[in-house]
Amino acid sequence: MANNPSAIKRIGINNKKRVANQSQKSEMRTAIKTVEALVEAKDVEKAQVELKNTVKHIDKAVQKGLIHKNNGDRQKSRLTKKVNGLA
Repeated sequence: MANNPSAIKRIGINNKKRVANQSQKSEMRTAIKTVEALVEAKDVEKAQVELKNTVKHIDKAVQKGLIHKNNGDRQKSRLTKKVNGLA
């Protein structure tokens, strides 16, 4: 258990940041699943619109350090291939 005030403060800060990071990662994953569902349904128009939104979520996660840059690039590439395959 933390003994000094600065360690106690860090525990609180780390918990807040962990919750915020989990929330942002969850939004990103949900956006990815939405695009994949639209690709399965073969809805080209909505998939293209949703892809732009998903790319923003992925880029924001990379910028904040939640996922590695190469991981974000790979996810964007795979989703773009799937959406372009429909058109």
